[in-house]
Amino acid sequence: MEALPRELALRIALASRILPGIDVPRLLEILHERVGSPLDDEKLKSITVTNLKTGLGSLDGEEDGEDIGIGLANIKLAVRYLWGDEAEDEDLPEIMPYKDGDIPDSIRVAIGSNSGALINGHFGSCIRFLVYQLSQDDYRLVDIRSTIEADSAEDRNLFRANLIKDCHVMFVQSIGGPAAAKVIRADIYPIKIPDVTEAVDQLKEFQKVFAAPPPWFAKALGRSAEERVRFSHDEIA
Repeated sequence: MEALPRELALRIALASRILPGIDVPRLLEILHERVGSPLDDEKLKSITVTNLKTGLGSLDGEEDGEDIGIGLANIKLAVRYLWGDEAEDEDLPEIMPYKDGDIPDSIRVAIGSNSGALINGHFGSCIRFLVYQLSQDDYRLVDIRSTIEADSAEDRNLFRANLIKDCHVMFVQSIGGPAAAKVIRADIYPIKIPDVTEAVDQLKEFQKVFAAPPPWFAKALGRSAEERVRFSHDEIA
């Protein structure tokens, strides 16, 4: 990325993540074309949805931007990120009050998300983690953690793993082998959900595991070693 103030560089990097097929250099090219150089806060805030859509469409010779294969919702979100409104996702779920012990026999679950309350993010590029406290019959969103600072970290995957190190399970659309190894070393169990899925739907499905938890899950619940062995034997039987 060109020499930009760190805050502007992060905004551009964030916007590029949710524009499929548009990496940072290509987005910079579009921005220079649409608003001129050098880029600054005022110019990024002058970007409109129509302006960005036309710029994206021109890459494929579609000046009206109708056939670029990028959803309008993604373009709108990218514009908000370019404006610096990273926290203004209008579809974000509400964080609920929570203190330790509020939900007995529960675990903490991280969900890689790019918009709303969806599992629709790759571990290495999702823009935030939704963090839920989950028990067999209850769930509660307890935090939303932006990953924007990961872009300036020496080890981005390690930064992301540490960001959710208090979690026991993580749902993402995809994750590479080396990144998965770092997540597992942080005692987080990664689970891939390839299709875009509502977070709550997946949490409700996962609640079924509480009835007969495998050993790693029983450990996360704080079950004794004897109980974990019993669960393991029950599974074999």
